[in-house]
Amino acid sequence: MTKQYDVILIGAGSVGVPAAMALGALGVKTCVIDKMASPGQGENKHAIGGIRATHSDPGKIIACMRSIEIFSTWQQSHGEDIEWLQGGYLFPVYRQEEETLLKGFLPIQKKHGLNIDYVDADTVAAVAPGINRQNLLGGTFSPDDGSASPLVTGSAFFRRAVATGNVDFNFNEIVMEIHQDKDQVCGVTTNKGKYNAPIIIDAAGPFSRELGALVGQDIPVFPDCHEGGVSEPVEPFFKAMLVDLRPAPGSRNYYFYQNAHGHIIFCITPDPSILGTDKRETSRFLPQVAARMVNLLPRLKNIRVRRVWRGLYPMTPDGSPILGWNKEIGGLLHATGMCGQGYMLGPGLGEIIARMVTKENTPGDAVVMDEFSLYRDFGGDEGLK
Repeated sequence: MTKQYDVILIGAGSVGVPAAMALGALGVKTCVIDKMASPGQGENKHAIGGIRATHSDPGKIIACMRSIEIFSTWQQSHGEDIEWLQGGYLFPVYRQEEETLLKGFLPIQKKHGLNIDYVDADTVAAVAPGINRQNLLGGTFSPDDGSASPLVTGSAFFRRAVATGNVDFNFNEIVMEIHQDKDQVCGVTTNKGKYNAPIIIDAAGPFSRELGALVGQDIPVFPDCHEGGVSEPVEPFFKAMLVDLRPAPGSRNYYFYQNAHGHIIFCITPDPSILGTDKRETSRFLPQVAARMVNLLPRLKNIRVRRVWRGLYPMTPDGSPILGWNKEIGGLLHATGMCGQGYMLGPGLGEIIARMVTKENTPGDAVVMDEFSLYRDFGGDEGLK
């Protein structure tokens, strides 16, 4: 017998699980389908856990400010420790190029309520004790940003979604077909069964292009490989996420922080991008990122690395997400292409997705949906992607 739902949501990751949680809370009967064995086992578990509203575009600022509200109050609201740590984001500045860039973002950031300022070198050094002071000009600091555990959070959101009584999760299932009735979606067939719903949400991340192809749609999302790593635990000595925007041979920005357990967690943006789905670790990542980290914060030099890993960023041509209804296929909603920021965007976008389904969107939602439209020209470049 074919099961009937209000919504079929494809992908139980950084966006799919919080969206299911929000849908369930509004009474929307939702079926979540994921090819993995449990929630957050795709790219969510490769996230390093940073959560910031410090972006250069209004849509991301709005969505992530709401995400931070959810992350930061989760333990108080639900009694579960998701390892939230409010350490802020620090962008140290050593060159005029980065100073001009970051100061240029401040008006739009403050307009949308972001708590951020450009601070002097002494303040930067106080936030990041031991930072390299040579040529340090200052930086921007947003103290309300923070971090949490992607795996712990994913499990917490999953349990909350199930507890609504309105969400079914179907794991180890692959969507084989998306069914249509006169250009309107009406259900899916997986390798295990068939499910009907008038709305299908694409939260498939780096695999959204393959999913779109099932209904003849070319969704501009391309897998892009990034590597991360984690150190042994050491006594806490800094709390902020440090983001160095200066480029170097083979890489652009890199970033790292110390989590609630004392581990240093880090990542780097390769240049040129490494397209594809090969998630095998490389020998060049650790020497490349470690040299840059130690130059910025010399006291890291004797800390041992515990492990490294590689995951996929679902990238769009302009570095901004896709969120919106498909104009050619009725009932198909895309929530994908998070460009490596799905973990921080997920809870805020999840609530917007739920309001899109129930037709209860707010003016702030409209800003986000316009900015993330599938039908934009993709000619821009998000400054803090």
